[in-house]
Amino acid sequence: MTERPPVVVHPLSPTGGRRVTIRGAIVGLAYGVPDLLEFLRRAGLDPDTVRLDDPALIEWRGGGPDVWM
Repeated sequence: MTERPPVVVHPLSPTGGRRVTIRGAIVGLAYGVPDLLEFLRRAGLDPDTVRLDDPALIEWRGGGPDVWM
């Protein structure tokens, strides 16, 4: 069985922003990379060392880190 990344950034919502889940729990709606990094910091990850292109950490659905609007 393949393990899923602990962070999922969901597709853009109709009202804007992207839902973020960490370990299956919804942590909020991100409107850009700074919001995502704050959610990761609150989850105990160092935002200065996080690689947004690390597929073992983040699963991007509906576009990568450059899709917010």
